[in-house]
Amino acid sequence: MYEEDQVNDFKGGIAIGVGIGLLSGIASVLFIKNKQRLSADDILQHIKKAFLKEGPIEGSWINFERQPVRKFAVHTEGYNGGITRLEDDHLVTYEFLADAKTGSVLDIQRISN
Repeated sequence: MYEEDQVNDFKGGIAIGVGIGLLSGIASVLFIKNKQRLSADDILQHIKKAFLKEGPIEGSWINFERQPVRKFAVHTEGYNGGITRLEDDHLVTYEFLADAKTGSVLDIQRISN
């Protein structure tokens, strides 16, 4: 009987240890993923893909240096870049500002050349 109690205690301890290890692993993955940022290249490829749905692109660029961005009460970091394409036989440039963490376009402006 005494040995059976020890085995049950041992199994319970293992179950608790595995549970704690699993929960801490999940928490650390979520924390690390939350802190990661997308690369400037990934963001540019995502934006180019969206523009290519509407037509060909003549050129594109992105600044690899993150810059602080403030939109009202929201503070984040972002990349600025641009896309150039032909529209009605005229070269048109779009400059954008994208969130470094999510890749979302925060601002975009059309600049006629």
